[in-house]
Amino acid sequence: MYYYRYENAEINCCYKYLMFSYNIIFWLAGVAFIAAGFWAWSEKGVLMDLTQVTQLHGFDPVWLVLAVGGITFILGFAGCVGALRENICLLKFFSGVIGLIFFLELTAAVLVVVFQSQVRAWINEFFVANIKAYRDDIDLQNLIDSLQRMNSCCGAQSPGDWDENVYFSCNDSNRSRERCGVPFSCCVQDPADSVVNTQCGYDVRSKQKGQWSNHIYTKGCIAALEDWLPRNLYTVAIVFVVISLLQMVGIYLARTLIADIEKVKFSY
Repeated sequence: MYYYRYENAEINCCYKYLMFSYNIIFWLAGVAFIAAGFWAWSEKGVLMDLTQVTQLHGFDPVWLVLAVGGITFILGFAGCVGALRENICLLKFFSGVIGLIFFLELTAAVLVVVFQSQVRAWINEFFVANIKAYRDDIDLQNLIDSLQRMNSCCGAQSPGDWDENVYFSCNDSNRSRERCGVPFSCCVQDPADSVVNTQCGYDVRSKQKGQWSNHIYTKGCIAALEDWLPRNLYTVAIVFVVISLLQMVGIYLARTLIADIEKVKFSY
């Protein structure tokens, strides 16, 4: 039996160590994300009582951090080991998963454009569900407060959405001091104030609606995000292009290294 022997059949060290360097960054980032996620859970006492994980009714941002960290860690590990050990299976796994993620990103972008009304309704439902759980988790609370402060908005559609939360509800049976109020992140901030008044939203919704705008933001966060997107379309596009290029570079390096490894094996 005869085999064709390639001239200079050897693995390109440049691609090999570029692949390793590319993935070591993602592997370290994955470790950092996972560490941050478990640190956040330890601060909330979740690690001492794992049943708390299932008790939260809203969205726990730590889950997202851990998911991103886990995927990044696994891909970085597969890429690093695959490159160093010249393991075709790990490199194919790496390039396949990166390709799948890229395809899912494109699919999600197309679906958002095609089904805008359904996506808007889903986001509204998701936001209201998390308003209900606002006081259940400190990370969720900080996330909503940051979103409202950064976008000068309040609630999903309007400040009235905070009636869905048991602490801020205007229901007569509600005995909370926050009754008929909103979180402080809804308040119109005075630039002269050096200290945040966390009670600025108390009893605001018990006033006439015409007076709300003097104290709090009256625009809903969904409308605020819809206004934000056209203003920052170029930034969003650049971020998407950069992420896509990084993914394509990873796929290219992996496929090139796989071809080199197969060429060497076949030549012998």
